[in-house]
Amino acid sequence: MNIIVCIKQVPETTEVRINPETNTLIREGVKSIINPFDMYAIEEAIRLKERFGGKITIVTMGPPQAEAALREAISMGADEGYLVGDRAFAGSDTWATSYTLAGAIKKIGVYDLIICGKQASDGDTAQVGPGISTHLNIPQVTYVKKVEEATDKSMRVERMLEEGYEIIETPLPALLTVVKEINEPRIPSLKGLMRAKSAKIIVWGQKDLNLDPQQIGLCGSPTQVVKIFTPTQRAGGQILKGEPAEIAKELVSLIKDEVN
Repeated sequence: MNIIVCIKQVPETTEVRINPETNTLIREGVKSIINPFDMYAIEEAIRLKERFGGKITIVTMGPPQAEAALREAISMGADEGYLVGDRAFAGSDTWATSYTLAGAIKKIGVYDLIICGKQASDGDTAQVGPGISTHLNIPQVTYVKKVEEATDKSMRVERMLEEGYEIIETPLPALLTVVKEINEPRIPSLKGLMRAKSAKIIVWGQKDLNLDPQQIGLCGSPTQVVKIFTPTQRAGGQILKGEPAEIAKELVSLIKDEVN
């Protein structure tokens, strides 16, 4: 089974800061990690490879330093990594990002399954995975919590719902987005770390992928982030105690004072 896993390098969430003058994220000096949900995607790909054989290809879109994320994935058990990096991709929204990643997947060629984390911690849109499947015109199943069965032509999975789950069978090739309930990511072995250190990372730009310039980067993004800001901190609330009738009377008085 040939599996492609799409990952993203994101800022360590506990260290994110906002520039008060430009209202943009301060990325300089901020530690970057593999998006947490993507770690589950990598682990599930490895488990499927252990069951059915095949190859795992990791793809990420980002600046040169995103190569570190690819090497970490290889250290866990992936076979190869592709960095989709070009200044022309800067400013891409979820639509342009999914279009670009789909272009890279088309260039890679043969695959049976694409796995993504359900969403990225820095955007929380959960749109890139479904967007990739749309551009590739293949089936998708989101919020997958378990892979029950798989053959060379189909796969049956459990899809998490707010209350319970549903069983879905999909033909292959297909795209899955996975949730944290699906597995527990492994720690890389020493052998894996050594292999990742010497692995060759392939870098592709816009010309390599033959993408439409009007559909990438800011130009190809229907949505754009205009401003990022820290919400104003709210004052602590007030707890009213006593009998219901007394609380209601005091609440009405407080509301009147606030209106006046």
